[in-house]
Amino acid sequence: MASISHLIIFTSLLALFSSLVPAVATARLLALVQEQPLVLKYHNGPLLKGNITVNIVWYGKFSPAQRSIIVDFLHSLNSMKPPAPSVSTWWRTTGRFRGGPRTVVVGKQVLEEKYSLGKLLKTPQTVTLASKAGHGKNSINLILTSADVAIDGFCMSKCGTHGSGQDKVGKFAYAWVGNSATQCPGQCAWPFHQPIYGPQGPPLVAPNGDVGIDGMIVNLATVLAGTVTNPFNNGYFQGPANAPLEAVSACTGIFGKGAYPGYPGEVLVDKTTGASYNAFGINGRKYLLPAMWDPTTSTCKTLV
Repeated sequence: MASISHLIIFTSLLALFSSLVPAVATARLLALVQEQPLVLKYHNGPLLKGNITVNIVWYGKFSPAQRSIIVDFLHSLNSMKPPAPSVSTWWRTTGRFRGGPRTVVVGKQVLEEKYSLGKLLKTPQTVTLASKAGHGKNSINLILTSADVAIDGFCMSKCGTHGSGQDKVGKFAYAWVGNSATQCPGQCAWPFHQPIYGPQGPPLVAPNGDVGIDGMIVNLATVLAGTVTNPFNNGYFQGPANAPLEAVSACTGIFGKGAYPGYPGEVLVDKTTGASYNAFGINGRKYLLPAMWDPTTSTCKTLV
């Protein structure tokens, strides 16, 4: 088995605050988001559409509470029960890409609590882990690694990835997101932790009380949107294919109106807990979700 494509998703802080260091790069980012039309070109490849099954491989130690936050998020993608602004409203923007509405169903879940491949993984091993959940047509195998698991490039250049693998059954799409709580919250859990670069304003309060897991939700939202709209490296993206700007990564660092580098924008705040959020999910959950590019308006769309 071998990975046949590997897309690196530069999450909010990594792309955003690296741009704050050189002024030229900052101007380039601002020009991209605010001045020039943002257009993700469709490269005529297959997309994931219709009913999509997400199989999960939990690698390492996750508490039941942590797993429930993430699974509730996935179930929220299609639930009409939560009030507006909702997770499902955010996800419906993917239906404006070719292929129409996309629904997500949680499929098989595999617990890998004994670290069968160790705690220091190489990138190709994510494909090995992805295959443990099996796969079928129109599915995504999602690998989630716990806070004590390191993957090459994690924190340095990526907080999550997606790509595709090949086995005897055929080609399959996979995604990976790591818990950065102890390794690099300043890179991969912003805006719930102070960044390592740029303005040092107070971090937002995590809506589910877990900086690592709430940071994972931001990165999971990023890779899921990228996977369904660019699963095999020939779907929707802007820029080079080996470092593409995709449905959410093209809107780096934007969570609400008025966002700019270092400031996530205006979001909702829970009066009791002080937690910041912009989307309601099932079971009373609240989440903070990044902006997604809307192909009908060619703009980064926020929920609030």
